[in-house]
Amino acid sequence: MTVRKNQASLTSDEKRRFVAAVLELKRTGRYDSFVTTHNAFILADTDDGERTGHRSPSFLPWHRRFLLEFERALQSVDASVALPYWDWTTDRTARASLWAPDFLGGTGRSRDGRVADGPFAASAGDWPITVRVDGRTFLRRSLGAGGWELPTRAEVESVLSIPTYDMAPWNSASDGFRNHLEGWRGVNLHNRVHVWVGGQMATGVSPNDPVFWLHHAYVDKLWTEWQRRHPGSGYLPAGGTPDVVDLNEPMKPWNDQTPADLLDHTPYYTFDTD
Repeated sequence: MTVRKNQASLTSDEKRRFVAAVLELKRTGRYDSFVTTHNAFILADTDDGERTGHRSPSFLPWHRRFLLEFERALQSVDASVALPYWDWTTDRTARASLWAPDFLGGTGRSRDGRVADGPFAASAGDWPITVRVDGRTFLRRSLGAGGWELPTRAEVESVLSIPTYDMAPWNSASDGFRNHLEGWRGVNLHNRVHVWVGGQMATGVSPNDPVFWLHHAYVDKLWTEWQRRHPGSGYLPAGGTPDVVDLNEPMKPWNDQTPADLLDHTPYYTFDTD
């Protein structure tokens, strides 16, 4: 069984294996297909039209499936690798261990955001940005720029206390747990982390930064925490809702699983705190 661990507790060997598997997916072109898929859904998901991956109830199951696909790709390279998660309520600064040169590398230089150290720096030669929103071909970050701070545990607790999964109008204006976690309302959890990292993470091609996967693995973990606190509150909407994915509707682009199929993570992986 795959166990997803807090990145702060990874051994040196686990970090090395994760990085090596990510680099191998990049080398073979498989990594960029994930970036392309994510960007296509960012561009297509709108508040007043069809929406699947973002601004919608299926934000959480869609990303769960997306992470599963990526984790399986990593495991096809190295069966021992699991997705770690980044608890940004604890590891809150640019000095946290995940930004060290032996793992993800650090922030970018001030003039252009270019990451200068670690295995994904342009100078290493293994991480060209090919699916991009501009002409820059290097990984960019600006950790904490603009005065942003990462969410606190108290803010997370305030969102986990929301008893209803989602509600009309089922978009970025909705109240409910999903939208407060996604970050369009309230204290802004998920979206704020993307902006705090900056660079490609603040765009639709955010998976260009490998921290995307660690961030979303933690968002996924928060969903499981919410489910355990509110066992009587299920995925909504249950059915008959235009433009969004109902409980038993298949999700694009895979079309072979519904949100109902992905409500329980334990057939696929567990967390180190399960």
